Amino acid sequence: MCLAVPAEVVELMAEEMALVETGGVRKVVSIMLLEGVQEGDFVLVHAGFALEKVDREEAERTLALLEEAAESGPLFQ
Repeated sequence: MCLAVPAEVVELMAEEMALVETGGVRKVVSIMLLEGVQEGDFVLVHAGFALEKVDREEAERTLALLEEAAESGPLFQ
């Protein structure tokens, strides 16, 4: 199963990289697959790559669902 997590772009960096943040965790990811990414944008991140831009509302809904799932316990046992 693959999961892409929404993250906010905090800083654009050299070499098509960006610093993103989600849930207080910051990580450097590649933005080479997207055009026109700017600071403040939300992107879906999987395996170190920003795959798609999403709007703030969609990102917040997805993060809330992920948080709810984490609180309810393991998905697989």
